Amino acid sequence: MEKKATIAQRAGKVASLLKMKETPMRKSFMVMLALGLLSGGVTAPVQAQVTNGSNGGPSAHAPRVTVFHVPSAQSQLGVGIDYEHAQPLDLPLAPSRSESEAQADLIGALVSPMIAGEAGVSEGQKGNGKTNPVTVGESQASSIGASDVTPQEFGTNNHPFSTARADFSYGTNTTYPFRASGKLFFNIGSSTYVCSASLIKRGVVVTAAHCVANFGQSQFYTNWQFIPGYRNGVAPYAVWTVRSATVLTSYFNGTDSCAVSGIVCQDDVAVLLLNTSATGTYPGTSTGWYGYGWNGYGFTGGGLTQITQIGYPVCLDNGLLMEKNDSYGYKSASNSNNTVIGTLMCGGSSGGPWLVNFGYRPTLTGTVAGTASAPNTVVGVTSWGYTSTSPKESGASPFLSTNIVPLVNTACSIAAGACS
Repeated sequence: MEKKATIAQRAGKVASLLKMKETPMRKSFMVMLALGLLSGGVTAPVQAQVTNGSNGGPSAHAPRVTVFHVPSAQSQLGVGIDYEHAQPLDLPLAPSRSESEAQADLIGALVSPMIAGEAGVSEGQKGNGKTNPVTVGESQASSIGASDVTPQEFGTNNHPFSTARADFSYGTNTTYPFRASGKLFFNIGSSTYVCSASLIKRGVVVTAAHCVANFGQSQFYTNWQFIPGYRNGVAPYAVWTVRSATVLTSYFNGTDSCAVSGIVCQDDVAVLLLNTSATGTYPGTSTGWYGYGWNGYGFTGGGLTQITQIGYPVCLDNGLLMEKNDSYGYKSASNSNNTVIGTLMCGGSSGGPWLVNFGYRPTLTGTVAGTASAPNTVVGVTSWGYTSTSPKESGASPFLSTNIVPLVNTACSIAAGACS
């Protein structure tokens, strides 16, 4: 990273870091935003593209969503995006808990009922696997300082996990179900950042809300570009621009229920509606897409499950390869009912899918499937880590009928073909 960063670069970095706590520096930054002194920030024309509304469902009390309709100038491939020097968007950091606090939450998950509401699922599809490779250039992540990519195995909270490459030499990145995950590039000001994301409909991507908007500031980031199956600077299924971005209005305006404001929240979830290719197709036709479940789908009554986490953390293989982490997850009552797992992932993994029943389903002979058996079902996305790396844990907002369902319904109401 160059020593002399531009104002916009510094602002983008500060905007991510200052979510941690209220400080004089944070207040000054927000004042600067309000005065419009940061070059490359959100401008009036961008704000004019934002609309509010319900999810279009029958209930008068349906949760409100906020949609950013991306201007055509931001829908051009490569506009404003520096693939080779993109920085990882830091995981929002929550104050570390003691081992006893973590154990109390786990015990609570074992003896308490799961989140109220009937569990539901929308199943995914495999896709035809046809590739359309595009070279975007390898990320120069090794130039980023170690303090920016400190990782979050077995930490002080005694939470076992296993992190390894999801991308092997024979190309698992182009094999289903891996290829439905990808790398997400976007701008904060004039600087390029990366998160992770995944397809949950033919043309709809799910990621973290903090990869889309600045919590409580009513501001969207810009120029999102999704690369499914990204590997070493190559986009095997091309690069896809975004037509609209949708978050819960409560996240957008800062009224969301949060154990730690702007970090550990109930609704750190967003969906991106993709533009079609020149031939009118969406990436899911080739890559397939994951299913998604809500209201505790795949969890036991006490809030336990087995989670597979996918992402592109820059502290592992410089963010050039897809990584996979496996851990048990549990509902943490003290963390806004977020799911907590053990993991080694760090900045760049934000927004990556948390799946139950991950993998290619075998043919059953002499047995039957268990309860909640829909394969490759996303039930959360990487949302936050701890200020200390010792616990080696991360959290995810739960997928609920009040967040993921209205978000997807909103995207599908804009372009029904993206969801067919």
